[in-house]
Amino acid sequence: MEEKRKFSRILFDAKAHLHTSNGEWHTRLHDLCLNGAMVEQPAGFTSTDPLELVFTLPGSDIEVRMPADVMYQRGGFLGLKCAFIDVDSITHLRRLLELNTGDSSLLNRELSQFIAEHDQANP
Repeated sequence: MEEKRKFSRILFDAKAHLHTSNGEWHTRLHDLCLNGAMVEQPAGFTSTDPLELVFTLPGSDIEVRMPADVMYQRGGFLGLKCAFIDVDSITHLRRLLELNTGDSSLLNRELSQFIAEHDQANP
């Protein structure tokens, strides 16, 4: 099977929240990349509306906020694609990924890809 991922993922277990127009849902992160995340699907969660993923970096009070779209719901997980991310959150996320992958040049390329994709989607 051909790998379609453009962004390196890391396993990342942390408490998180999903904020939707219908309320707030508690969840757990499963993995992360610059362009999204996979989280446990909260009981009763069925929304496909845009949402915001919010989590705190371990051992700190740094909060990462990622507005996202639900790309899939299967096997008890939600696949989220980043719709927008502020400069502070992307900076913290990039550093977290860099520490976990150990490859800053790869993340620089992925960040360039991320910016290019979001510039095309939001001219």
